[in-house]
Amino acid sequence: MAFDWSWFWPEFLTAIDQTLYMVIAALIISVIIGIPIGVILVITREDGILENKFIFNILNIIINIFRSIPFIILVVAIIPFTRLVVGTAIGTTAAIVPLVLYTAFYIGRLIENSLLEVDKGTIELAQAMGATPWQIIWRFLLPEALGSMVLALTIATVGLIGASAMAGAVGAGGIGDLAITYGYNQFKTEVMVITVVTLVIMVQIVQSLGNFLSKKIRRK
Repeated sequence: MAFDWSWFWPEFLTAIDQTLYMVIAALIISVIIGIPIGVILVITREDGILENKFIFNILNIIINIFRSIPFIILVVAIIPFTRLVVGTAIGTTAAIVPLVLYTAFYIGRLIENSLLEVDKGTIELAQAMGATPWQIIWRFLLPEALGSMVLALTIATVGLIGASAMAGAVGAGGIGDLAITYGYNQFKTEVMVITVVTLVIMVQIVQSLGNFLSKKIRRK
């Protein structure tokens, strides 16, 4: 029996729209949360410019907890919290809550690693010039690590795209939901192939853009 395409393309375009909505919204919120987390980890660690072992250890434990939970389990585990935040645990908007918790702490760890790559001599020079901690962070630490941070955010975005596809398994909509509902449950191979190819293309675009921006920043 020939595959009926008439129903597919409207569903496909809707799924693309839902995926982009989840990824973009979750990424923006995760960056707003994740970058400060990464900065705090660096400045409060041992020998940091604002060393505070208590804050560092607490934040470090929280990050490790969230990073150790598989996304599909996290979605189910925080259903009460998701309901509290958005009023429901099902749907595209509801999926943004676990996506943010999954990605924000991951970004925090990636940003921490990027900032730790900055030459300590740069920080020592800034301190010798009498720069305040805020000036060191804003004028020295972040600019020096910017190229690496772009690559880190690229990695996080790729992971977020994959997580948004997994969210389809719990009724979040998007490409993942399309693949599971029609490609897997109804054994429509054509749907599965198209959704997989679409995800691959999205990842390639994000990775290529991240590599380009990082390379351009490093040259400056």
